[in-house]
Amino acid sequence: MSTVVDTVEAPASAPARPAYRVTGRRVLAAEWAKLWSLRSTWITLGLGLLFLVAFGLIAASRYKSGIDSGQHMDPDFARSTAVSLSLFGTNFAQLALGVLGVLVTAGEYSTGMIRSTLAAVPRRLPVLWSKAAVFGVVALVIGTIGAFVAFGFGSGIVSGTPAAMGISHAGVVRSLLGAGLYLGLVGVIGTALGALLRSVAGGISVFVASFMLIPGLLSLLPSSWKDDISPYLPSNAGESIFALTHDSTTLSPGAGLLVFLGWTALALAGAAYRLVRSDV
Repeated sequence: MSTVVDTVEAPASAPARPAYRVTGRRVLAAEWAKLWSLRSTWITLGLGLLFLVAFGLIAASRYKSGIDSGQHMDPDFARSTAVSLSLFGTNFAQLALGVLGVLVTAGEYSTGMIRSTLAAVPRRLPVLWSKAAVFGVVALVIGTIGAFVAFGFGSGIVSGTPAAMGISHAGVVRSLLGAGLYLGLVGVIGTALGALLRSVAGGISVFVASFMLIPGLLSLLPSSWKDDISPYLPSNAGESIFALTHDSTTLSPGAGLLVFLGWTALALAGAAYRLVRSDV
């Protein structure tokens, strides 16, 4: 008698899904991908670069035409150098980069995407550091490129005038690199304000007030107060980083950098505190 034994083959086990660890490099890569996936990034960075170069060339052209025609110019403008004329657009570029920095963080809160981001990175703070680092580096590169391009063309426009200056002139390279560093830190501050306030409108309003409105309102204070406070405002301290010349009313480049780094650290600390203490 024969016995037939039916064998049932066990289904092949599915391959184990690889375990992914949240690392600093992967968080940086994710933030890099998110930054460049937005159309607003390309548009706003383009505007920042355009403002920096275009307004620098406009200032240099106006100076050149004033010298050639012999018309009366404002004393401060008449004492301009190729560096100061070329970097005239820095204030306009900082607005574009600061606004984009706010959008990088506050935009996720407005769309609700921040919940997915924090679910993927439960420790939270690496998200803030990565956003600030990625956008800060991008803003620094854009600012540095724009500064050197603006100076390259601007110095050619004012060639043969009292403002003429070459790249080898003392302090020129330091000023151009300082402008790029300043704009990079402006981007970091914008990112921190967006994370702190979690509102696009609120972040932009505080940024514009800090960098543009408060320095103007300071003129209403008594002169003694204004001279003591003005050099330490974010915009004035930042401007001293890339200014070619300094006087008793401004900070040295090193002191200006330290003060501006202090403002940057303060904004990041506030954003980090709220990120850790809040539910979302």
